[in-house]
Amino acid sequence: MSADPLSHLASLEGVPSAYAAARDGIDAMLRDRGLRRTSPETTAESLLRGAHASAVLEGSASSLADVRAGSGDEIAADSVRVSTELLALSPSLSRSPLQALARIHALAAAGLPAEQRGRPRDGAAADRLRGIGELLTAPTSAPALLVAAVVHAELATAAPFGSHNGIVARAAERLVLVARGVDEKSLVVPEAGHLALRAAYESNLRGYAEGGAAGVHAWLLYAAEGYSAGAEASPLRRSAE
Repeated sequence: MSADPLSHLASLEGVPSAYAAARDGIDAMLRDRGLRRTSPETTAESLLRGAHASAVLEGSASSLADVRAGSGDEIAADSVRVSTELLALSPSLSRSPLQALARIHALAAAGLPAEQRGRPRDGAAADRLRGIGELLTAPTSAPALLVAAVVHAELATAAPFGSHNGIVARAAERLVLVARGVDEKSLVVPEAGHLALRAAYESNLRGYAEGGAAGVHAWLLYAAEGYSAGAEASPLRRSAE
Protein backbone atom coordinates (compact mmCIF):
# COMPACT_ATOMS: atom_id res chain seq x y z
CA MET A 1 0.00 0.00 0.00
CA SER A 2 1.33 3.45 -0.88
CA ALA A 3 2.22 5.95 1.81
CA ASP A 4 -1.04 7.79 1.07
CA PRO A 5 -3.52 5.25 -0.31
CA LEU A 6 -6.31 7.80 -0.78
CA SER A 7 -4.48 10.69 -2.43
CA HIS A 8 -5.54 9.66 -5.94
CA LEU A 9 -9.19 9.57 -4.91
CA ALA A 10 -9.00 12.94 -3.21
CA SER A 11 -7.83 14.54 -6.46
CA LEU A 12 -10.50 13.12 -8.78
CA GLU A 13 -12.53 15.61 -10.76
CA GLY A 14 -15.11 17.36 -8.63
CA VAL A 15 -14.10 15.61 -5.42
CA PRO A 16 -12.06 18.38 -3.74
CA SER A 17 -14.78 20.97 -4.21
CA ALA A 18 -17.57 18.57 -3.22
CA TYR A 19 -15.88 17.62 0.03
CA ALA A 20 -14.84 21.17 0.84
CA ALA A 21 -18.46 22.26 0.42
CA ALA A 22 -19.76 19.38 2.55
CA ARG A 23 -17.27 20.14 5.34
CA ASP A 24 -18.06 23.84 5.20
CA GLY A 25 -21.75 23.04 5.56
CA ILE A 26 -21.13 20.81 8.56
CA ASP A 27 -18.85 23.35 10.21
CA ALA A 28 -21.37 26.15 9.64
CA MET A 29 -24.20 24.07 11.08
CA LEU A 30 -22.23 23.22 14.20
CA ARG A 31 -21.00 26.79 14.66
CA ASP A 32 -24.27 28.54 13.93
CA ARG A 33 -26.25 26.34 16.27
CA GLY A 34 -23.95 27.01 19.20
CA LEU A 35 -22.06 23.77 19.67
CA ARG A 36 -20.98 24.75 23.17
CA ARG A 37 -24.61 24.82 24.26
CA THR A 38 -25.37 21.31 23.10
CA SER A 39 -26.01 18.58 25.63
CA PRO A 40 -25.43 14.84 25.88
CA GLU A 41 -29.13 14.50 25.15
CA THR A 42 -28.60 16.09 21.74
CA THR A 43 -25.88 13.59 20.94
CA ALA A 44 -28.12 10.78 22.15
CA GLU A 45 -30.90 12.00 19.88
CA SER A 46 -28.52 12.11 16.91
CA LEU A 47 -27.40 8.56 17.62
CA LEU A 48 -30.99 7.40 17.96
CA ARG A 49 -32.00 8.95 14.65
CA GLY A 50 -28.96 7.42 13.04
CA ALA A 51 -29.74 4.00 14.49
CA HIS A 52 -33.28 4.18 13.14
CA ALA A 53 -32.18 5.29 9.67
CA SER A 54 -29.49 2.61 9.50
CA ALA A 55 -31.99 -0.04 10.56
CA VAL A 56 -34.46 1.01 7.86
CA LEU A 57 -31.70 0.82 5.26
CA GLU A 58 -30.99 -2.69 6.58
CA GLY A 59 -34.62 -3.73 6.16
CA SER A 60 -36.34 -2.65 9.37
CA ALA A 61 -40.00 -1.64 9.20
CA SER A 62 -39.92 0.23 12.52
CA SER A 63 -40.72 3.93 12.76
CA LEU A 64 -38.60 6.43 14.63
CA ALA A 65 -41.36 6.59 17.24
CA ASP A 66 -41.14 2.81 17.67
CA VAL A 67 -37.39 2.99 18.11
CA ARG A 68 -37.65 5.87 20.57
CA ALA A 69 -40.20 3.88 22.60
CA GLY A 70 -38.00 0.77 22.59
CA SER A 71 -40.56 -1.21 20.63
CA GLY A 72 -38.75 -1.51 17.32
CA ASP A 73 -38.19 -4.78 15.49
CA GLU A 74 -35.10 -6.96 15.79
CA ILE A 75 -33.09 -5.08 13.19
CA ALA A 76 -33.84 -1.80 14.91
CA ALA A 77 -32.81 -3.26 18.25
CA ASP A 78 -29.53 -4.43 16.72
CA SER A 79 -28.84 -0.97 15.33
CA VAL A 80 -29.71 0.79 18.59
CA ARG A 81 -27.43 -1.58 20.50
CA VAL A 82 -24.53 -0.46 18.31
CA SER A 83 -25.36 3.21 18.84
CA THR A 84 -25.25 2.96 22.62
CA GLU A 85 -21.58 1.97 22.69
CA LEU A 86 -20.33 3.45 19.44
CA LEU A 87 -18.70 6.66 20.66
CA ALA A 88 -16.69 4.79 23.27
CA LEU A 89 -14.91 3.04 20.40
CA SER A 90 -13.55 6.27 18.93
CA PRO A 91 -10.05 5.98 20.46
CA SER A 92 -9.65 2.36 19.35
CA LEU A 93 -10.68 3.12 15.77
CA SER A 94 -7.38 4.91 15.23
CA ARG A 95 -5.21 2.62 17.35
CA SER A 96 -6.76 -0.79 16.71
CA PRO A 97 -9.33 -0.45 13.92
CA LEU A 98 -9.88 -4.17 13.46
CA GLN A 99 -10.81 -4.50 17.12
CA ALA A 100 -13.20 -1.58 16.83
CA LEU A 101 -14.87 -3.03 13.74
CA ALA A 102 -15.14 -6.44 15.38
CA ARG A 103 -16.75 -4.88 18.42
CA ILE A 104 -19.29 -3.00 16.27
CA HIS A 105 -20.26 -6.25 14.61
CA ALA A 106 -20.42 -8.11 17.92
CA LEU A 107 -22.85 -5.49 19.22
CA ALA A 108 -25.01 -5.65 16.10
CA ALA A 109 -25.00 -9.44 16.05
CA ALA A 110 -25.48 -9.98 19.78
CA GLY A 111 -28.35 -12.37 19.13
CA LEU A 112 -26.18 -14.74 17.11
CA PRO A 113 -23.93 -17.52 18.44
CA ALA A 114 -20.63 -16.30 19.86
CA GLU A 115 -18.59 -17.82 17.03
CA GLN A 116 -20.47 -15.65 14.51
CA ARG A 117 -19.91 -12.34 16.32
CA GLY A 118 -17.04 -10.03 15.42
CA ARG A 119 -15.32 -12.50 13.11
CA PRO A 120 -14.84 -12.33 9.32
CA ARG A 121 -16.65 -14.86 7.18
CA ASP A 122 -13.52 -16.46 5.76
CA GLY A 123 -9.92 -15.84 4.84
CA ALA A 124 -10.74 -13.55 1.94
CA ALA A 125 -13.00 -11.48 4.17
CA ALA A 126 -10.25 -11.26 6.77
CA ASP A 127 -7.90 -9.93 4.10
CA ARG A 128 -10.43 -7.26 3.12
CA LEU A 129 -10.83 -6.25 6.75
CA ARG A 130 -7.08 -5.93 7.14
CA GLY A 131 -7.05 -3.67 4.10
CA ILE A 132 -9.73 -1.48 5.65
CA GLY A 133 -7.73 -1.38 8.86
CA GLU A 134 -4.72 -0.17 6.88
CA LEU A 135 -6.82 2.61 5.35
CA LEU A 136 -7.74 3.74 8.84
CA THR A 137 -4.15 3.84 10.09
CA ALA A 138 -2.23 5.04 7.02
CA PRO A 139 -1.20 8.71 6.90
CA THR A 140 -3.30 10.59 4.35
CA SER A 141 -3.93 14.10 3.15
CA ALA A 142 -7.44 13.12 2.07
CA PRO A 143 -10.33 14.83 3.86
CA ALA A 144 -11.73 12.93 6.81
CA LEU A 145 -15.11 12.88 5.09
CA LEU A 146 -13.58 11.03 2.16
CA VAL A 147 -11.91 8.53 4.48
CA ALA A 148 -15.31 7.90 6.05
CA ALA A 149 -16.92 7.45 2.64
CA VAL A 150 -14.33 4.91 1.50
CA VAL A 151 -14.46 2.95 4.75
CA HIS A 152 -18.25 2.87 4.52
CA ALA A 153 -18.25 1.62 0.94
CA GLU A 154 -15.52 -0.94 1.54
CA LEU A 155 -17.36 -2.47 4.49
CA ALA A 156 -20.75 -2.39 2.81
CA THR A 157 -19.59 -3.92 -0.47
CA ALA A 158 -16.99 -6.38 0.85
CA ALA A 159 -19.51 -7.63 3.45
CA PRO A 160 -16.70 -9.17 5.52
CA PHE A 161 -18.98 -10.36 8.32
CA GLY A 162 -21.66 -12.99 8.06
CA SER A 163 -24.44 -10.50 8.86
CA HIS A 164 -25.20 -6.84 9.68
CA ASN A 165 -22.59 -5.47 7.28
CA GLY A 166 -24.65 -2.40 6.39
CA ILE A 167 -25.14 -1.47 10.02
CA VAL A 168 -21.41 -1.95 10.65
CA ALA A 169 -20.49 0.16 7.60
CA ARG A 170 -22.70 3.07 8.58
CA ALA A 171 -21.60 2.94 12.21
CA ALA A 172 -17.95 2.95 11.16
CA GLU A 173 -18.60 5.93 8.90
CA ARG A 174 -20.07 7.93 11.79
CA LEU A 175 -17.19 6.88 14.02
CA VAL A 176 -14.61 8.13 11.53
CA LEU A 177 -16.28 11.55 11.60
CA VAL A 178 -16.00 11.58 15.39
CA ALA A 179 -12.48 10.18 15.64
CA ARG A 180 -11.07 12.55 13.00
CA GLY A 181 -12.56 15.67 14.49
CA VAL A 182 -15.21 16.48 11.90
CA ASP A 183 -18.05 16.03 14.37
CA GLU A 184 -16.64 15.24 17.80
CA LYS A 185 -20.03 15.31 19.53
CA SER A 186 -21.64 13.21 16.77
CA LEU A 187 -24.42 15.65 15.93
CA VAL A 188 -24.51 15.03 12.18
CA VAL A 189 -26.75 12.09 11.19
CA PRO A 190 -25.10 10.61 8.08
CA GLU A 191 -27.36 7.54 8.22
CA ALA A 192 -30.42 9.76 7.87
CA GLY A 193 -28.75 11.54 4.97
CA HIS A 194 -28.36 8.22 3.19
CA LEU A 195 -31.95 7.27 3.96
CA ALA A 196 -33.21 10.55 2.54
CA LEU A 197 -31.26 9.80 -0.64
CA ARG A 198 -31.90 6.07 -0.52
CA ALA A 199 -32.17 5.36 -4.24
CA ALA A 200 -28.93 7.19 -4.98
CA TYR A 201 -27.25 5.66 -1.92
CA GLU A 202 -28.03 2.10 -2.92
CA SER A 203 -27.28 2.55 -6.62
CA ASN A 204 -23.95 4.22 -5.92
CA LEU A 205 -22.93 1.47 -3.52
CA ARG A 206 -23.64 -1.01 -6.31
CA GLY A 207 -21.58 1.16 -8.62
CA TYR A 208 -18.70 1.18 -6.14
CA ALA A 209 -18.75 -2.61 -6.09
CA GLU A 210 -19.27 -3.25 -9.78
CA GLY A 211 -18.51 -0.10 -11.75
CA GLY A 212 -14.74 0.10 -11.56
CA ALA A 213 -13.04 3.48 -11.28
CA ALA A 214 -16.11 5.31 -12.55
CA GLY A 215 -18.25 3.66 -9.89
CA VAL A 216 -15.83 4.66 -7.13
CA HIS A 217 -15.77 8.22 -8.43
CA ALA A 218 -19.56 8.38 -8.51
CA TRP A 219 -19.80 7.03 -4.96
CA LEU A 220 -17.41 9.67 -3.67
CA LEU A 221 -19.43 12.46 -5.27
CA TYR A 222 -22.65 10.97 -3.92
CA ALA A 223 -21.21 10.61 -0.40
CA ALA A 224 -20.42 14.32 -0.20
CA GLU A 225 -24.08 14.99 -0.96
CA GLY A 226 -25.07 12.41 1.63
CA TYR A 227 -23.04 14.19 4.31
CA SER A 228 -24.72 17.47 3.51
CA ALA A 229 -28.09 15.74 3.91
CA GLY A 230 -26.85 14.26 7.18
CA ALA A 231 -26.07 17.73 8.49
CA GLU A 232 -29.60 18.81 7.60
CA ALA A 233 -30.92 15.84 9.61
CA SER A 234 -29.07 16.86 12.78
CA PRO A 235 -31.22 17.42 15.87
CA LEU A 236 -29.57 20.84 16.01
CA ARG A 237 -31.62 21.72 12.97
CA ARG A 238 -34.72 19.63 13.45
CA SER A 239 -36.99 19.40 16.42
CA ALA A 240 -37.77 15.93 17.71
CA GLU A 241 -40.14 14.05 15.44
